[in-house]
Amino acid sequence: MKKQLLAIVFVCITSISWGQINEIGVFIGGTNYVGDVGSTNYIYPNKIGGSLVYKYNTNPRIAFRGMLSLLPISGDDAKATNEIRQNRNFNFQNSLKELAIGIEYNFFEYDMTSDDKYYTPYIHVGVSGVLYQHVASEITTGQYNFTSKSTISIPFGLGFKGRLFYNVGFAFETKVNYTFVDELDFTTNRIPSLNFGGNSNDWYMFTGVSIVYAFGRPACYAELR
Repeated sequence: MKKQLLAIVFVCITSISWGQINEIGVFIGGTNYVGDVGSTNYIYPNKIGGSLVYKYNTNPRIAFRGMLSLLPISGDDAKATNEIRQNRNFNFQNSLKELAIGIEYNFFEYDMTSDDKYYTPYIHVGVSGVLYQHVASEITTGQYNFTSKSTISIPFGLGFKGRLFYNVGFAFETKVNYTFVDELDFTTNRIPSLNFGGNSNDWYMFTGVSIVYAFGRPACYAELR
């Protein structure tokens, strides 16, 4: 009996230390931005973005995650409902390169090896490093010198995930990112022609679907059911 108990403890320890389920995959969806230019709709995908995704499931409720993303964004005053923006008629396009880490919390217990716990809604929050283009200087009227710059953003959102078949899973997700800059749209108070008077930091969103492949020995909670 003691040997059996020791064996069970050993399996649990080794499973927890080395055998958690990993997930790796891709996320494809639409991006949009909210700031001083264009539409003010928070969820209004208009550009296609993509990510590489990795998740580490520590238990049936919690997973750590990392995402490496390329997220183009754009804004066009012609699509705004605000008359002032329509008359201004400014537009821009930028490309965000993002490295994000965070945590997911599952509303239900989630285990892709289970027969009855293979789907759940979830929420997530994290922190991101973002590389973007900004206007460094004005060469002549209407022509600008662009350089790369980095900032931090706070991503949070919600989704629904489940198993497709075997070790393949999916998720539908919306992620909202609050940034600490007000220049993703190239507006800035440093250059008079781009100073539109806005003083709120920019937001960007990413909505879409991911496909992941799970690998690694199931955790102890799955082994002992």
